[in-house]
Amino acid sequence: MTNTFESVIAWQKARQFILHVYKVTKAFPEDEKFGLISQFRRAAVSIAGNIAEGYKRMGKDDKLRFYNYAQGSLEECRCYIILSCDLSYINQSECDSLIQEIEETSKFLNSYSVAIVTKKKWED
Repeated sequence: MTNTFESVIAWQKARQFILHVYKVTKAFPEDEKFGLISQFRRAAVSIAGNIAEGYKRMGKDDKLRFYNYAQGSLEECRCYIILSCDLSYINQSECDSLIQEIEETSKFLNSYSVAIVTKKKWED
């Protein structure tokens, strides 16, 4: 088992995704500052935040609830990536790269959640 949320691979992947989102949204039009930029960044940060918060929760159900919130934020980001591509704020290559990061993060988070569900006796 890991010692801190920082050792959870899903959190590490989410952190890299956040940094990528901040980088690409810097180039978005200024009039998106309080719209798409804000929403996209908030959802990206929420992924890692929910993984970190769920990590220290005591019960399986409580932990899994926060990991489920993180999965929801991943899908919210997928929507913003598609919209950003549709609006030509990012090119197809950048879109594909961001989607790949989401899928990797989701895969690791899902594996971590399954391990929690299938473990007979939960140990923090």
